[in-house]
Amino acid sequence: MGIIKVENIRVFAHHGCLSEETKIGSDYRVDLEVKANLQPSAESDQLIDTVDYVFLNRVVREEMFKPKHLLETVAKRILSRIFNEDKMVKKATVCISKLNPPIGGDVEKVTIKMTERRKKHL
Repeated sequence: MGIIKVENIRVFAHHGCLSEETKIGSDYRVDLEVKANLQPSAESDQLIDTVDYVFLNRVVREEMFKPKHLLETVAKRILSRIFNEDKMVKKATVCISKLNPPIGGDVEKVTIKMTERRKKHL
C-alpha cells in the first residue's frame, strides 16, 4: 500500500449559503490524499499502473468549479468521482478550506475533511 498526496490545490470558486458568497466568490485550498497499491507501478515504471495525480488534480478543479452551498457536498462529489473513475484507489481523504471566510472575525480559514474507503463487493 502507498499514499499519493496532491496538496495545496488553489482554486477560486463560488460556494456558500450566502448569496454574496456565490456572487463574489472566494479563494479555496484543497488537499487530497489517496491510498492505493503502488507496488506494481514501482516495478513497472508505467503510469497505467498507478493513480495519476494529474487526474486527481483535474477532478478536484472540475468539482470545485460547480457552485454548491456546502463544502461537504463538494467533498462528497470529489470522493465519489475518484472512486468511480479510478479503481486502484482504496481510500481517499479530501480537505477543503475556505480562505478568509466571511464569518465576522479574523479567521484564516475554515476546513472540512472527509474520508471514504472503497466499498467491498460481496
